[in-house]
Amino acid sequence: MTKKLSLRFLILFGLASASFAQESPTPTAIPEQSALPSPTISPSASAAPTRSVPLRFVPPPMEGTISLGIWDSNDKLVRVLHRESKIDIFTIDENALKTTWDGKNDAGEDLTPGKYRARGYLVAKLQVEDAGKVTAPPDGVTDRISVKLVANPLISDTRSVMELGVGFDSKASFFKTMDGLPLATINEAPNLSRVMIEKDGEKSANIWQEDGTGVEHLHASNIDKMMAFDCGFFELK
Repeated sequence: MTKKLSLRFLILFGLASASFAQESPTPTAIPEQSALPSPTISPSASAAPTRSVPLRFVPPPMEGTISLGIWDSNDKLVRVLHRESKIDIFTIDENALKTTWDGKNDAGEDLTPGKYRARGYLVAKLQVEDAGKVTAPPDGVTDRISVKLVANPLISDTRSVMELGVGFDSKASFFKTMDGLPLATINEAPNLSRVMIEKDGEKSANIWQEDGTGVEHLHASNIDKMMAFDCGFFELK
Protein backbone atom coordinates (compact mmCIF):
# COMPACT_ATOMS: atom_id res chain seq x y z
CA MET A 1 0.00 0.00 0.00
CA THR A 2 2.84 2.40 0.86
CA LYS A 3 4.52 1.73 -2.50
CA LYS A 4 1.26 2.45 -4.34
CA LEU A 5 0.64 5.69 -2.42
CA SER A 6 4.20 6.82 -3.07
CA LEU A 7 3.81 6.13 -6.78
CA ARG A 8 0.54 8.05 -6.96
CA PHE A 9 2.11 10.99 -5.13
CA LEU A 10 5.03 11.08 -7.57
CA ILE A 11 2.66 10.98 -10.56
CA LEU A 12 0.52 13.82 -9.16
CA PHE A 13 3.63 15.84 -8.33
CA GLY A 14 4.94 15.40 -11.87
CA LEU A 15 1.63 16.48 -13.40
CA ALA A 16 1.48 19.57 -11.18
CA SER A 17 5.04 20.55 -12.09
CA ALA A 18 4.30 20.15 -15.80
CA SER A 19 1.14 22.31 -15.48
CA PHE A 20 3.04 25.04 -13.65
CA ALA A 21 5.70 25.10 -16.34
CA GLN A 22 3.07 25.50 -19.07
CA GLU A 23 1.38 28.44 -17.29
CA SER A 24 4.57 30.37 -16.51
CA PRO A 25 4.92 33.74 -18.29
CA THR A 26 6.70 33.65 -21.63
CA PRO A 27 10.13 35.32 -21.30
CA THR A 28 10.87 38.47 -23.33
CA ALA A 29 12.22 37.60 -26.76
CA ILE A 30 15.74 38.74 -27.67
CA PRO A 31 15.77 41.24 -30.55
CA GLU A 32 16.40 39.54 -33.86
CA GLN A 33 19.58 41.50 -34.63
CA SER A 34 21.27 40.39 -31.38
CA ALA A 35 20.25 36.76 -31.55
CA LEU A 36 23.15 34.32 -31.59
CA PRO A 37 23.33 31.49 -34.11
CA SER A 38 21.96 28.20 -32.86
CA PRO A 39 24.74 25.81 -31.82
CA THR A 40 25.21 22.64 -33.82
CA ILE A 41 24.39 19.54 -31.75
CA SER A 42 26.48 16.52 -32.55
CA PRO A 43 24.58 13.24 -32.58
CA SER A 44 25.60 11.08 -29.65
CA ALA A 45 26.00 7.35 -29.73
CA SER A 46 22.78 5.62 -28.81
CA ALA A 47 22.92 3.85 -25.46
CA ALA A 48 22.40 0.11 -25.34
CA PRO A 49 18.79 -0.79 -24.47
CA THR A 50 18.21 -1.71 -20.85
CA ARG A 51 17.22 -5.33 -20.37
CA SER A 52 14.67 -6.24 -17.75
CA VAL A 53 13.38 -9.79 -17.47
CA PRO A 54 10.42 -10.21 -15.09
CA LEU A 55 10.51 -13.34 -12.94
CA ARG A 56 7.56 -14.57 -10.90
CA PHE A 57 7.16 -17.42 -8.43
CA VAL A 58 4.78 -18.57 -5.72
CA PRO A 59 6.71 -18.54 -2.42
CA PRO A 60 6.86 -21.87 -0.58
CA PRO A 61 4.59 -22.01 2.50
CA MET A 62 7.32 -21.60 5.10
CA GLU A 63 9.01 -18.68 6.83
CA GLY A 64 12.59 -17.96 5.85
CA THR A 65 14.87 -16.21 3.38
CA ILE A 66 15.11 -16.65 -0.36
CA SER A 67 18.12 -17.42 -2.53
CA LEU A 68 17.46 -17.28 -6.27
CA GLY A 69 19.81 -17.99 -9.17
CA ILE A 70 19.88 -17.88 -12.98
CA TRP A 71 21.14 -20.88 -14.97
CA ASP A 72 22.00 -20.99 -18.67
CA SER A 73 21.03 -23.66 -21.21
CA ASN A 74 24.00 -25.78 -20.08
CA ASP A 75 22.65 -25.74 -16.50
CA LYS A 76 25.53 -23.53 -15.35
CA LEU A 77 24.82 -20.97 -12.61
CA VAL A 78 25.55 -17.57 -14.19
CA ARG A 79 23.99 -15.17 -11.69
CA VAL A 80 23.16 -15.14 -7.98
CA LEU A 81 20.16 -12.83 -8.22
CA HIS A 82 19.11 -12.99 -4.56
CA ARG A 83 21.09 -14.24 -1.58
CA GLU A 84 19.25 -14.77 1.73
CA SER A 85 16.72 -12.09 0.79
CA LYS A 86 13.66 -11.38 2.90
CA ILE A 87 10.30 -11.95 1.23
CA ASP A 88 9.19 -8.34 1.73
CA ILE A 89 11.79 -7.02 -0.75
CA PHE A 90 9.90 -8.71 -3.61
CA THR A 91 6.95 -7.14 -5.39
CA ILE A 92 3.55 -8.80 -5.07
CA ASP A 93 2.21 -9.31 -8.59
CA GLU A 94 -0.56 -11.55 -9.95
CA ASN A 95 -0.78 -13.71 -6.81
CA ALA A 96 2.97 -14.31 -6.90
CA LEU A 97 6.23 -12.65 -5.93
CA LYS A 98 8.05 -10.75 -8.65
CA THR A 99 11.63 -9.71 -9.23
CA THR A 100 13.61 -8.69 -12.33
CA TRP A 101 16.89 -9.68 -13.92
CA ASP A 102 19.00 -7.30 -16.00
CA GLY A 103 20.48 -10.00 -18.24
CA LYS A 104 23.95 -9.76 -16.66
CA ASN A 105 26.16 -12.31 -14.96
CA ASP A 106 27.81 -11.93 -11.55
CA ALA A 107 30.67 -9.99 -13.16
CA GLY A 108 28.26 -7.38 -14.55
CA GLU A 109 28.67 -8.56 -18.14
CA ASP A 110 25.76 -8.79 -20.57
CA LEU A 111 24.93 -12.40 -21.36
CA THR A 112 24.12 -13.64 -24.84
CA PRO A 113 20.47 -14.01 -25.88
CA GLY A 114 19.03 -17.46 -25.40
CA LYS A 115 17.17 -19.74 -23.05
CA TYR A 116 17.73 -19.42 -19.29
CA ARG A 117 16.11 -20.76 -16.15
CA ALA A 118 15.52 -19.25 -12.71
CA ARG A 119 15.09 -21.35 -9.60
CA GLY A 120 15.81 -21.08 -5.93
CA TYR A 121 15.27 -22.12 -2.33
CA LEU A 122 13.46 -20.80 0.70
CA VAL A 123 15.56 -21.51 3.81
CA ALA A 124 14.31 -21.39 7.39
CA LYS A 125 16.49 -19.96 10.15
CA LEU A 126 19.38 -22.19 11.14
CA GLN A 127 20.35 -22.93 14.71
CA VAL A 128 24.13 -22.78 14.99
CA GLU A 129 26.04 -23.54 18.19
CA ASP A 130 29.73 -23.02 18.88
CA ALA A 131 31.23 -26.34 19.99
CA GLY A 132 34.67 -24.89 20.71
CA LYS A 133 38.16 -25.08 19.24
CA VAL A 134 39.76 -28.32 18.07
CA THR A 135 43.21 -29.17 16.78
CA ALA A 136 41.92 -30.59 13.47
CA PRO A 137 38.74 -31.88 11.80
CA PRO A 138 38.16 -35.64 12.15
CA ASP A 139 39.23 -37.94 9.35
CA GLY A 140 36.73 -38.58 6.57
CA VAL A 141 34.89 -35.25 6.59
CA THR A 142 34.16 -33.62 3.23
CA ASP A 143 32.70 -30.41 1.78
CA ARG A 144 29.17 -31.82 1.25
CA ILE A 145 26.40 -33.98 2.68
CA SER A 146 23.12 -35.38 1.36
CA VAL A 147 19.99 -33.79 2.84
CA LYS A 148 16.31 -34.57 2.36
CA LEU A 149 14.48 -31.25 2.08
CA VAL A 150 10.98 -30.38 3.21
CA ALA A 151 8.70 -31.10 0.24
CA ASN A 152 7.07 -28.07 -1.36
CA PRO A 153 3.36 -28.96 -1.73
CA LEU A 154 2.91 -26.30 -4.43
CA ILE A 155 5.15 -27.92 -7.04
CA SER A 156 6.48 -31.26 -8.23
CA ASP A 157 10.24 -30.95 -7.90
CA THR A 158 13.06 -33.48 -8.22
CA ARG A 159 15.20 -31.62 -5.68
CA SER A 160 13.63 -33.24 -2.56
CA VAL A 161 17.06 -34.77 -1.85
CA MET A 162 20.06 -32.57 -2.56
CA GLU A 163 23.79 -32.42 -2.10
CA LEU A 164 24.29 -29.61 0.41
CA GLY A 165 27.74 -28.08 0.32
CA VAL A 166 29.67 -25.67 2.53
CA GLY A 167 31.71 -22.73 1.29
CA PHE A 168 33.21 -19.46 2.43
CA ASP A 169 34.06 -15.97 1.25
CA SER A 170 35.85 -13.00 2.83
CA LYS A 171 33.07 -12.54 5.38
CA ALA A 172 31.57 -15.85 6.43
CA SER A 173 31.00 -19.56 5.96
CA PHE A 174 27.73 -20.66 4.37
CA PHE A 175 25.65 -23.52 3.04
CA LYS A 176 25.36 -23.67 -0.75
CA THR A 177 24.17 -25.82 -3.62
CA MET A 178 26.95 -27.79 -5.27
CA ASP A 179 26.74 -25.57 -8.34
CA GLY A 180 27.42 -22.47 -6.23
CA LEU A 181 24.16 -20.83 -5.07
CA PRO A 182 24.63 -19.57 -1.47
CA LEU A 183 21.71 -20.61 0.74
CA ALA A 184 22.33 -19.64 4.36
CA THR A 185 25.12 -18.11 6.44
CA ILE A 186 26.64 -20.50 8.98
CA ASN A 187 29.07 -18.26 10.83
CA GLU A 188 30.46 -14.77 10.22
CA ALA A 189 34.23 -15.13 10.20
CA PRO A 190 36.88 -13.49 7.98
CA ASN A 191 40.08 -15.07 6.71
CA LEU A 192 38.75 -18.61 6.40
CA SER A 193 40.85 -21.07 4.41
CA ARG A 194 38.78 -24.25 4.64
CA VAL A 195 35.30 -25.43 5.71
CA MET A 196 34.29 -29.08 6.14
CA ILE A 197 31.04 -30.82 7.11
CA GLU A 198 29.77 -34.13 8.47
CA LYS A 199 26.15 -35.19 8.82
CA ASP A 200 24.77 -35.66 12.35
CA GLY A 201 21.39 -37.33 11.93
CA GLU A 202 18.79 -36.24 9.38
CA LYS A 203 18.38 -32.64 10.52
CA SER A 204 21.78 -31.46 11.74
CA ALA A 205 25.47 -31.42 10.88
CA ASN A 206 28.88 -30.76 12.39
CA ILE A 207 30.99 -28.11 10.68
CA TRP A 208 34.68 -27.32 11.04
CA GLN A 209 36.11 -24.06 9.75
CA GLU A 210 39.79 -23.17 9.66
CA ASP A 211 41.28 -19.66 9.52
CA GLY A 212 45.02 -20.29 9.85
CA THR A 213 45.07 -19.80 13.62
CA GLY A 214 42.96 -22.81 14.56
CA VAL A 215 39.90 -24.89 13.77
CA GLU A 216 36.47 -23.97 15.11
CA HIS A 217 33.83 -26.65 15.58
CA LEU A 218 30.20 -25.65 14.98
CA HIS A 219 26.95 -27.60 15.17
CA ALA A 220 24.05 -26.60 12.89
CA SER A 221 20.48 -27.88 13.13
CA ASN A 222 17.35 -27.33 11.02
CA ILE A 223 19.43 -27.96 7.91
CA ASP A 224 16.51 -29.85 6.36
CA LYS A 225 14.18 -26.83 6.63
CA MET A 226 14.55 -25.81 2.99
CA MET A 227 12.03 -25.78 0.15
CA ALA A 228 12.83 -25.63 -3.55
CA PHE A 229 10.87 -23.52 -6.04
CA ASP A 230 11.13 -22.86 -9.76
CA CYS A 231 10.47 -19.78 -11.91
CA GLY A 232 10.72 -21.84 -15.11
CA PHE A 233 12.48 -21.27 -18.43
CA PHE A 234 12.48 -18.00 -20.35
CA GLU A 235 14.13 -16.35 -23.35
CA LEU A 236 16.64 -13.53 -22.90
CA LYS A 237 16.43 -11.20 -25.89
